[in-house]
Amino acid sequence: MADDHPVVRIGVRNMLQADENLDVVGEAGDGDEAITQTLELLPDVLLLDLHMPRLPGLEATRSIMSGSPTVKIILLTSTISTQQIIEALQIGARGIVLKDALTEHLTSAIRAVASGDYWIGGRRVVNLVGALHELMQQAAVPERKTFGLTPREMEVVGCIVEGCSNRDIARQFSLSEETVKRHLSNIFDKTGVSTRLELAMFAIAHQLVALQN
Repeated sequence: MADDHPVVRIGVRNMLQADENLDVVGEAGDGDEAITQTLELLPDVLLLDLHMPRLPGLEATRSIMSGSPTVKIILLTSTISTQQIIEALQIGARGIVLKDALTEHLTSAIRAVASGDYWIGGRRVVNLVGALHELMQQAAVPERKTFGLTPREMEVVGCIVEGCSNRDIARQFSLSEETVKRHLSNIFDKTGVSTRLELAMFAIAHQLVALQN
């Protein structure tokens, strides 16, 4: 297990030691130490923090895979992009577990990769090629910016672009006009505009709505 935060290492160790089928054979506090200990101890599964000092998790994964390709690596991280997941899997990682889901997913992820499968997106994955294909499709689609707008506020924005009045919007969504005004006030604050026309232009410019032909 390799993580630069002692508290995380202690928490993970305690969690794993509670399972009689799992043994923690070593710990490391940075990427270089992770490589050294892994090549020396040859664990079945390595839990490796994605963001570590001296050598990041992906670079450490590359080195470990070249020196001991039988070690199954699970990356632990608070956040990770789709592109990083793709890169991690392509260089040999077997799983990714988010730190806020450690209690829920870690032991299942370890069992999955130990048995030869993968752990991606909070679930066991048998077909890596299919999973990579899905991830690559996701990565190809740019993330839509919403500027913190709620689904209801996005619907109101769409109505404004169509030229609806507050009364029209209230009727369409069974709201009071006062509630519609509150939604608009919140939308103006989040988008930094001050008039309905500015909001419509902002929404079109930032592709907040799909224009009908």
